[in-house]
Order: sequence, then structure tokens, then C-alpha cells
Amino acid sequence: MSGEFERDLVKRAKKDPETFGLIYDKYYQPIFGYILRRTANVALAEDLTAQTFLKALKNLWRFRWQNVTISAWLYRIATNEVNSYYRKKKGFKNVSLEEAKNLKSDINVLEEIQKAEEELQKEKDFLLLHKKIAKLKPKYQTVIALRFFEKKKVSEIAQILGKPEGTIKAQIHRALRQLKKLLEENETKN
Repeated sequence: MSGEFERDLVKRAKKDPETFGLIYDKYYQPIFGYILRRTANVALAEDLTAQTFLKALKNLWRFRWQNVTISAWLYRIATNEVNSYYRKKKGFKNVSLEEAKNLKSDINVLEEIQKAEEELQKEKDFLLLHKKIAKLKPKYQTVIALRFFEKKKVSEIAQILGKPEGTIKAQIHRALRQLKKLLEENETKN
């Protein structure tokens, strides 16, 4: 969406909640994908995505155009929902390999066996990585997910989290260093 179109859409949605449906249609998949990669749980991701958009709808009147796009605002709400969930749960639930197979909606059941094996290995790698990322502090989990799973630029992450770019760069660096250490510990155990 162009900035002017998005601005007009938000303005109309503030007066007519049904117009919010266009924002929902545009951003549901990216927000759901972000939350899914943070939680590795489809049902939980669906719930948290629904909560994200419900909060966005209820608080749309608060949204102001102060160098923050509607996309960044939605990612910020989603990040807060995920972090809030983990604070309440004090960790994350292990996901079975069967559940993990459902993480990618674009996997075709009739794919060749070799491709299915490759995908299964990717899922195993993803689950291992997810377990290690989940051991990081929530602020580090957030910057890793936004930078590497959502492919956001440092400037976009800074906008989403409302922090200076230098802080984001430092958090990414620290998170990667801690993640590397956790992965190396895993290799020495195997």
C-alpha cells in the first residue's frame, strides 16, 4: 500500500470499522506468519493473530502518523501479544514433529519423497532453532524474528519497537552471539 492510500484507509477505518477489513486482509498473512515463527504453534498463532487485530481495531483511534506505518504498528502489537503470552506461560510448549509438519501451509502432500524429506529436515532444523531462540530473552527473540524471519531492515525494526537503530543493532549482535553459543552447546552434546 502506498503511504497516502494507507493513511486514507486508516482515516476511513477510524470512522467505519468495516473498512478495517481491508487492513486486515492486507496484513493478516504477514502478521500470522510472524507470530507462527515466534510460537511454532498454529493454533496459538491463530489466537494471537486474532488478538492482535482485535486490539488494533479497538485502539485504531489512538494510531497517529508519527513516522510509524500501520504495518509497523501491527507488528508492534503482535510482538507485545507474543511476549505477553510467554511472560504468562514462563516459557514455551515443546511442539511435536507432527505439529511442526503443519507449520508451512505451502507444503503439498503429493510432493516427491525427496522434497518431503528435505522439508522434514528443514522443520527439524526450525524446531531446534526455535527451541534455542526461545531460551533467549524476549527482546532478543523479537529482534531475531523480525530481522531474519520477517526480513525487516534495522530501520523497520527500530520503528516497530520504538527504539533507536543503534540499540537494535546491538540487540541483534548480542542475540546472535547468545544463539551461536546455545547452538554450539547443542553440537557438543550430540
